[in-house]
Amino acid sequence: MSESLEERAGAPGTPGSGGNAERNGLSAYDAHHPPAGELIDQCVHCGFCLPACPTYVLWREEMDSPRGRIYLMKMAAEGDAAINETWVNHFDACLGCMACMTACPSGVDYGKLIEATRAQIERRYTRPSSEKGFRRFLFSTFTRPERLSLLALPLRLFQKTGLQALVRRIGIPKLLPKRLQAMEALLPQVPAPEKIPELIPAQGERRRRVGLLLGCVQRVFFPQVNAATARVLAAEGCEVVAPAAQSCCGALLVHTGEEEQAIQLARRTIDLFEKAEVDTVIINAAGCGSTVKDYGHLLRDDPEYADRAKAFSAKCRDILEFLAELEPRAQLNPLSAAASLGRDRPIRVAYHDACHLQHAQRVRSQPRTVLGRIPNLEILEIPEAAICCGSAGIYNLVQPETAAELGDRKAGHVTSLSPDMVVSSNPGCLLQLQSSLARAGRNLAVHHGIELVDASIRGVRL
Repeated sequence: MSESLEERAGAPGTPGSGGNAERNGLSAYDAHHPPAGELIDQCVHCGFCLPACPTYVLWREEMDSPRGRIYLMKMAAEGDAAINETWVNHFDACLGCMACMTACPSGVDYGKLIEATRAQIERRYTRPSSEKGFRRFLFSTFTRPERLSLLALPLRLFQKTGLQALVRRIGIPKLLPKRLQAMEALLPQVPAPEKIPELIPAQGERRRRVGLLLGCVQRVFFPQVNAATARVLAAEGCEVVAPAAQSCCGALLVHTGEEEQAIQLARRTIDLFEKAEVDTVIINAAGCGSTVKDYGHLLRDDPEYADRAKAFSAKCRDILEFLAELEPRAQLNPLSAAASLGRDRPIRVAYHDACHLQHAQRVRSQPRTVLGRIPNLEILEIPEAAICCGSAGIYNLVQPETAAELGDRKAGHVTSLSPDMVVSSNPGCLLQLQSSLARAGRNLAVHHGIELVDASIRGVRL
């Protein structure tokens, strides 16, 4: 006999390994911003979200679908479920990709619900020591660009000396725990450090003064993306300010329930860009973009920052969103990569929509508009475009098996198109796509969209 919903959720009397929820009246939540009842009640359980949800697509399990998780939130609010291991596992399995929000006809803001729920979990549930330690390592490293930069030095040496190739050849990674295997598999070719000047003048008459959010993983592992972003903005008549003192924007922390640390980083980001006095803040990482555009919600309780956060968020634009709004000035040339392919035909680009760009920010047509301006370029639509590639912030590190299954699924769809390259708009997606395509035996170049625009303007080969 199958379990009831209550049994699968972990009812109040059901013991759960690692669970320590103390009851606050009837609710399992504390009083600080529990998942909003009015948002929970907007869900009419119609099921439109089911085919858009990656975990439901994989497992066909109701409790691992958006409407199932919303039901779990409601049960905990009404005292019918405890925040124990069983209950928490369903939320840890969620990628937070927000595809359900695009699919939902009722307009349920699942993003606000899952972030509030995860914040409750981190305050109300004691994770096993190994899990807690691994997450602490990720947060203390991936949200600190200076630490990531230090880590990149031995990693680059590890690759340049051929040691990584040797280690892989003799199969050492297969002996590591799953999470360390995932970290090793996701490691890109670590580039040499590339520093962006704090002030880059506009070419020709200045049209805008913009700030550039450098990111954390982007800054260290994909510095060429920041460099390309700055060059394109300058070519389009924008003076670019890239404050060297900027830190993490807090995106990884927001998405995993570490609310207090995220708030501190958001305040620092606002302070820094206010001093820069820019018209627009440009972001080239989808996960970061969805967070900074929502600072008004994150800092809603802060009397000093609430209004400032709203004003800051109103200035934020993804780089391809911004370019779609700006009348183009720079001349675009056919990509010279065509010569390297040895084919007299358009370059075929498979465009992967980063989830936090297409679903959380609702930016989907703009990247296609900007890339479509490049001569001799054909944009290919990937099947199951709404389904996440499995990156999802730190998801491919804390849930490596599920992430790999989704990555393999995405790689299969990409290779079915026989593209010349793959393009996306988020560093996590670039890492995940590179790893998944390599596992599939396909040596396809993976680029950020702004790299193509930059190469087209400069007339250089990708």
